[in-house]
Amino acid sequence: MSDVKGLTCIGCPMGCQLTVNIDGENMTVSGNTCKRGEDYARKELTHPTRIVTGIVNVEGGDLAVVSVKTAADIPKESIFACLDEIRKSSVKAPVKIGDVIIENVADTGVNVIATKNINLAI
Repeated sequence: MSDVKGLTCIGCPMGCQLTVNIDGENMTVSGNTCKRGEDYARKELTHPTRIVTGIVNVEGGDLAVVSVKTAADIPKESIFACLDEIRKSSVKAPVKIGDVIIENVADTGVNVIATKNINLAI
């Protein structure tokens, strides 16, 4: 028995409407205008992942928080654990873009990094 799933590709700005036919171990993807669409559909249906963003409190900075993101995508099932660690974290100023704020977040092997510079408070 074949299963059909519909997805909107987020691999590029085109937002192609994908149709995925799953027949046992076989998966066929249609509706994509580039290879990224097929790759996205296969990954999304077998092992979905996401980049996670958030904010972390900053001590002694010219701003109270710094924006952060995971340095790579993490398994979808680890998102809430990742967000919990981000919420509980704080960092001391100064902070530079790319600084590692949390190592190996939620045991994913992925670091959380700063996406903004924060200077010392004057």
